[in-house]
Amino acid sequence: MKKQSLVFLSILMLGLSVFTKAQAQDDPQNIIKINLFSPVVSTASLFYERALNENSSLQLGLFYTGASIDGTKIRGFGITPEYRFYLSEKGNMQGFFVAPFVRYQNFQLTTEIDEFNTEEDKATFNGIGGGLLIGGQWIFKKRISLDIWAGPSYTAGDIKLESDSSEDDFSTGLFSGFGARAGLTLGVAF
Repeated sequence: MKKQSLVFLSILMLGLSVFTKAQAQDDPQNIIKINLFSPVVSTASLFYERALNENSSLQLGLFYTGASIDGTKIRGFGITPEYRFYLSEKGNMQGFFVAPFVRYQNFQLTTEIDEFNTEEDKATFNGIGGGLLIGGQWIFKKRISLDIWAGPSYTAGDIKLESDSSEDDFSTGLFSGFGARAGLTLGVAF
């Protein structure tokens, strides 16, 4: 219990020091954002962006999905780190940008064997991929961020079967192969 309290206190102190340092800056140094498009595909996305300097930042995205695609239920998470290079001189984390990214995904897949049987085939999907985004981000009143982006992506993955089925029984849709990544986020800058 003492160890957990010490870890919690350390994290709290680190967070407060980052927050107070950011308050002393003219431009925000951090943004926490949610993707407004995610619910359309039964997904929840949260992002944290940290300025490195006036023209670049690092962003970490986390998502959880509960999507269904062509009879396959997909449940799991993904982690997406990206580096953003801003092309304008509007200040930290503002203006147009290009952003290469990588993504790791881990999903549990389930599908019915046939429409008359309630048994489900099960599998896991682990994928890694990446892509390139272009977009723009604007910060209003030094607190509210609006970020829009899109670009191509590719994910290679491995389906591991947990039952007597084949990989053809499962559909991973846009979560594997060539696809697109797009978003519109709303956030709080500090």
